[in-house]
Amino acid sequence: MIVPGASSQALAAALADELGEPLAAVEYDRFPDGETLAAVPAFDADRAVVVATTDSNDAWVELLQLQDAVREAGASEVVTVIPYMGYARQDEAFEPGHPVSARAVARAVSTGADRIVLVNPHEESIADFFDAHVTVCDAAGRLAEPLPDDLASPLFLSPDSGAIDLAKATCAAYGDGDTDYFEKTRHSGTEVEIAPSDADVAGRDVVIVDDIVATGSTMSEAVAHLVAGGAERVFAACVHPLLARSARTKLERAGIERIIGTDTIERDVSVVSVAPIVAAAVDAVEAA
Repeated sequence: MIVPGASSQALAAALADELGEPLAAVEYDRFPDGETLAAVPAFDADRAVVVATTDSNDAWVELLQLQDAVREAGASEVVTVIPYMGYARQDEAFEPGHPVSARAVARAVSTGADRIVLVNPHEESIADFFDAHVTVCDAAGRLAEPLPDDLASPLFLSPDSGAIDLAKATCAAYGDGDTDYFEKTRHSGTEVEIAPSDADVAGRDVVIVDDIVATGSTMSEAVAHLVAGGAERVFAACVHPLLARSARTKLERAGIERIIGTDTIERDVSVVSVAPIVAAAVDAVEAA
């Protein structure tokens, strides 16, 4: 059975359709003291596929509860799908005495899962933090699907060199265009400085591709540079449309044509589903 976390109900339903497996009924509750409760009262299957984006602290607790609930109900195998992994950017101890938060949450999840599926974690090395077997899915190619068919001399840009593979994958899936990247310097968790790409953008349609759009600061600065450089239309494409705080407003004010995201985080811009690639990964996990 496919078991949805509260933040991944649409994706879980799509995954159930892809795999031809039933969608479990889940109850989410909160006690007066703030504690959460996630229950699967009618669970009846040997294998549980728990699908839970961890975009909040409550979501992490809920995921642990769902894993435990299906075990308690008799599941002999638990496959945990984490479409968006919160805390993944805390993948090292940044100061003396700091935790490696990604490792801490990965170890906690590993206690209740036989296999784990991740979709574009911030760094692929995150998989090493889990004690269970991990399959990593790349959803970048899915971002090409909603783009217009008539992009003019398209240029696929990543905000920095570390995300260039995402831009290349999206470009390859689209079937036309060039790739390049900005130079990005991060000064803090919210303060980022970028230098314009040398690519000529005048009269061209540009697609900025990244794994996460969180506060929108980097992306909106990139959009502003491109618009000033004469770009015809600028699209923002990301796997994880977190869009925290005023991110959406920043992008709209910068002159974005459209924001495209997947349903790893369910927002109004989540116009393409990762269900097909997650289903393939789950099937591969089963075969393994």
